[in-house]
Amino acid sequence: MLSTALRPHRRCPRWAAPIDLVRWVGREDHAAQGGRKLMDAPNPAPPISVLMYHQVGRFAEPTQHRSSFCDVRRFRAQMGLLKTLGCRVISLREAQATLFEGQPLAGRSVVLSFDDGYENFAEHALPVMAEFGYPSVLFAVSGLLGQPARWLSSGGQDSPLMSAQQLRELRSAQVEIGSHTVSHPRLSQLGATEAMREIADSKAALEQSLGAAVDFFAYPYGDYNPAVRDAVAQAGYQAALTCSRGTANTAPNRYEIPRKAIAYGDDLFGFAWKLLVKNRRKDRYA
Repeated sequence: MLSTALRPHRRCPRWAAPIDLVRWVGREDHAAQGGRKLMDAPNPAPPISVLMYHQVGRFAEPTQHRSSFCDVRRFRAQMGLLKTLGCRVISLREAQATLFEGQPLAGRSVVLSFDDGYENFAEHALPVMAEFGYPSVLFAVSGLLGQPARWLSSGGQDSPLMSAQQLRELRSAQVEIGSHTVSHPRLSQLGATEAMREIADSKAALEQSLGAAVDFFAYPYGDYNPAVRDAVAQAGYQAALTCSRGTANTAPNRYEIPRKAIAYGDDLFGFAWKLLVKNRRKDRYA
């Protein structure tokens, strides 16, 4: 059932979490499709890190929003380090099956996720991942395909988004397409009807464009609350990614999976530190 409260999500104190988790797991909430329980707790091992990227390319050093940019030379080095460390790069679908459906997985694993669907993904990130044979998931804004990223302070004129045709071409390159709403709003600031429209209509539009199921969702700005989370489940998505930090294993449920943001200034040491050490969950609501 879709909650009507639209207050920003504030988690209970850490000492109360076990009680809260028991209450949540016992709820009768199910996703709209398949009778999936909303509040399944993930398997605690093996560790799975979902890395979060936005734009990959060559940029002047940004003065703000540094987590929205990654230099392609550093990106290549990061992908190489994953191989050197013996990390398995898996699809989000495989990660979900391991975390919430009991599918076995050997060893430390990583999911590569990209928000917004910028054209520079195809130009810079995709060729590097293809060299290593890595899959990924990209979250597209359905109402702005082939247009500027208008939500950016610059108006997005220098940050064009991929078209529907470009997204279709990615399907043969181990890229899963997920939804990032219709227009990239802050969902917790919308009414229940408008929030559901952004969540459900983007799924329907992308599925029509791609001719394939769109099963995964990412919250724009990492902004959500219990009502928004419930709407994502009701719309029929299998899982959703947040901007909270930590390994995916620390998710309270399949619709609040944390990620590790890779920023412009992350050298290989910083990248390895986030990958191997920064595993504790840290909630973030924009």
